[in-house]
Amino acid sequence: VQLVESGGDLVQVGGSLRLSCVVSGYTLSRSCMGWVRHAPGKEREGLAGIYTTDGSTYYPDSVKGRFTISRDAAKNIVYLQIDNLKPEDTATYYCGAVQAYCPYKLRDYTYWGQGTQVTVS
Repeated sequence: VQLVESGGDLVQVGGSLRLSCVVSGYTLSRSCMGWVRHAPGKEREGLAGIYTTDGSTYYPDSVKGRFTISRDAAKNIVYLQIDNLKPEDTATYYCGAVQAYCPYKLRDYTYWGQGTQVTVS
């Protein structure tokens, strides 16, 4: 199982980014795919989850309206669109997968990517 994130960058406040997570060696049926970020000195924060069976999406209140998760089932790619970027969004963003319903707090996954860095200045 391999998850590979990309799309992280140095961006200005108010900008947008789309992160991608390419999944291989894993069947995404009946699974939750999600995004988590980790900034130095802070706890891991679950940002979004998508349940592959029906496309249901989940977000914590803290990011609703700015973060959008989506999936290209044919290409096995999961995206995270981030709009109106703020300095506090600076972190390493990770893609995760678990063969279950989306986890509580959207941050406990079985499989992980290596992360992609987002820096907002």
